[in-house]
Amino acid sequence: MVSVRGLWKIFGEREAEALEATRREGLSKEAILERYGCVLGVADASFDVRRGEVFCVMGLSGSGKSTLLRHLNRLIQPSAGSISVLGDDILTLGEAELRQLRATRIGMVFQHMALMPHWSVRENVMFPLQVQGLTKAETWRIAQRTLSMVELGGFEDHAPDQLSGGMKQRVGLARALASDPAILLMDEPFSALDPLIRRQLQALFLELSKRLHKTAIFITHDLDEAIRIGDRIAIMKNGEIVQSGPAQEIVFRPADGYVAEFVKDLSRVKFVTVGDVMRPIEAAAGLPATARRLPPSTPVEEAVRLMIGSDAPLVVIDDARRDVGFLTKDDLLEVIAPPAEETRDRRSA
Repeated sequence: MVSVRGLWKIFGEREAEALEATRREGLSKEAILERYGCVLGVADASFDVRRGEVFCVMGLSGSGKSTLLRHLNRLIQPSAGSISVLGDDILTLGEAELRQLRATRIGMVFQHMALMPHWSVRENVMFPLQVQGLTKAETWRIAQRTLSMVELGGFEDHAPDQLSGGMKQRVGLARALASDPAILLMDEPFSALDPLIRRQLQALFLELSKRLHKTAIFITHDLDEAIRIGDRIAIMKNGEIVQSGPAQEIVFRPADGYVAEFVKDLSRVKFVTVGDVMRPIEAAAGLPATARRLPPSTPVEEAVRLMIGSDAPLVVIDDARRDVGFLTKDDLLEVIAPPAEETRDRRSA
């Protein structure tokens, strides 16, 4: 759905000089600023986003994540590199083709949703449809349906200043979805919201993106948010993607100290499955037929809940429902709080 190769963005009057020197000498962000008075935004970024995937890009403020996102609908022109969206090289598109891409194939949700204050909620959602030339009756119907999807039925005629922050963000999401785009670009859409409202909107976004088969590139500075909603995560530093992969890979195999610092305080339990820590069935001294049986993909976090109030082991089964392993309560306790170095070694292996 999206393919980016060798993407660079350097801001400044001496952009071309700075880019050439950086490619030749591997200059740091600080060196580029000192020598050329230019700011490095994105450094040689390459990645692909698959159909139906939620691809999270995260990093600290100034890491380049929002700059990277704005290249995907060419709100920013790159210094070098290639960007393919839905099979089209967007760097070759003319102004009319680019407007069509933004209007119909890519939806964008910002942290500050920029609703028109003098329009109703419905009118804000109808606007991008009217720009496409749809009739008023059609835009009305689509706006009603989309507002219902984001659970804002009954608020269609309210003004934006009558809504809470979370409700305004739902309007922004509805506006992005109204054109039924294949791709959603989400630039820290929930970061300004209270934790409870934020979790509710994360859940709503996930449910809608899966039900409507949307591909999404989601920018965040919050690792917990990235892990909750992302199929894969890319971590940026100083304009560079330093690691990209599934959450479990990033948590257990950080590429460098920067990534390790990000994940060091994160509870690993939610990323471990019973298949990762089970003992082989041959080690069992006889398992009761009534023991609860689980697939190996079951999170340890869920297994712990199932063991509450019971001393019976859990049995792990394969796709053919054959017993392949088991865990006791002590096994699960060791995952939560390993008592010795050898336990950690066994889990790593």
